[in-house]
Amino acid sequence: MSVYRGSERNTTSSAERVTLHSFSFGDHYDPDNLAFGPMRAHDDHRLSWGAGFDEHAHSDVELVTWVVHGQLVHTDSLGHRSQLPAGTVQVQSAGSGIRHSELADTSPEPTRFVQTWLVPDEFDGPPAHFVASGMRQDRLVPVAGEGAQVPIGTSGATLWAGTLTPGNHDVPVCGMHHLFVASGAAVLRTPEGDVELEAGDAVRITDADDVEMALDVTQTTEILLWTFRPRPRG
Repeated sequence: MSVYRGSERNTTSSAERVTLHSFSFGDHYDPDNLAFGPMRAHDDHRLSWGAGFDEHAHSDVELVTWVVHGQLVHTDSLGHRSQLPAGTVQVQSAGSGIRHSELADTSPEPTRFVQTWLVPDEFDGPPAHFVASGMRQDRLVPVAGEGAQVPIGTSGATLWAGTLTPGNHDVPVCGMHHLFVASGAAVLRTPEGDVELEAGDAVRITDADDVEMALDVTQTTEILLWTFRPRPRG
């Protein structure tokens, strides 16, 4: 179990956009922090009105987006134009290649979204796009990947999300976890001891196939949890 404090994340910023990086990314190269399982990026984006990422290209990556607050406007070369309010998950399977843009809606509320990049099972496949809204609940629920209505082209990967009210909440049992506190605070209770977590902190856990864990929260806390199971061999 390794704890990564939000205050230690690298930052890319401009007048209209701030991105906090959980992994080595762009100019922030860190050879000791390149990946966790199939995860290659976990970026926390804060956008001013109308700001964001103009049209750009991706290929052979699963882009999984969770909108924390505000509203994100997504367009892509597949012909999609989606308005993504808070509590929405989007999966863009880039496959053989897509172009897309991600811009904050021009509403008064700033937009924040967390985007994860995963390695797909197959390269050069057909691009795809999936969206589900209204996904916030008072428990951790699968919103994309295994057990969710929104698929991910990375087998064994599941994104869980929950806006947890005060109390004790179970953490799904799985071999690998990447747990991120998007807002609020929590205590992660494990057989190895308790870990106090604040907004922006993350925990990476491996070899936890039979380990039961729980989150103890005393204020409303938004959690984004990735679980990874071994990929089938073949």
